[in-house]
Amino acid sequence: MLLRLPTSVSEAQECMAEGAVPIGGATLVWATWQRDGFPELAMSLRDLPQATVVEPEALGSAVLLHRIDDRVPEVLRRAAGTVGTGAVRRTATVGGNLVGSSLRCLLPAALVLDARPTVLEPDRAYETDLSEVLAKRHLLLGLRWRTPLASAYRKEPAEPGGAPPLVVATAVHADDEGRRRLRVAVRDGYEVLSETVPCDEGAEAAFGLLERTDAGALPAGARDVVREQVAGILDSLAGR
Repeated sequence: MLLRLPTSVSEAQECMAEGAVPIGGATLVWATWQRDGFPELAMSLRDLPQATVVEPEALGSAVLLHRIDDRVPEVLRRAAGTVGTGAVRRTATVGGNLVGSSLRCLLPAALVLDARPTVLEPDRAYETDLSEVLAKRHLLLGLRWRTPLASAYRKEPAEPGGAPPLVVATAVHADDEGRRRLRVAVRDGYEVLSETVPCDEGAEAAFGLLERTDAGALPAGARDVVREQVAGILDSLAGR
């Protein structure tokens, strides 16, 4: 297998045109390749500047999960810190987790940040939304978002080898008029749902509005966790 390491977007596009397979950190594909055979040409974005940024409002797709620190919002940092083991986090990448993984542990955090992904095609790079990236499995360059007023992340314990653990991510954003909106994303099993509601009237009012959305159909235990998370993040903003 020949591995290409492009250092510019144009080089990466040339690799794509040649049929190079993106590998991310290879944590999800290595066993499959050992069983089924390796591709002739692969590509890693680890040397591409646009894919390796870690900033308060941007994160590159080739960033290793263990490098995600307090430069980014709490919800994203905590989500990355709960993925697998330390050894996994030292090799797994943002792009691999979001696009290549069935669990997509970073997805709830990205959703509540209202993150906008930039994707790469052989003839262009463009910004789109997360649903398109997941549906079409685009080559992800990175994510951008606006800093929220507050964010939080909770992952419930789970038995090894069992069902995926419940994840609840939350973030509060202010619009241009200063009104606050609460974004909540929940991973229940392999499904992820996200909702946005006004939250200026407090936690109980915000949770009541969430109950009228698809979040109201979650199992009782999951709704209890959502209620606790909503109360916690809005209480943290009291008086601000």
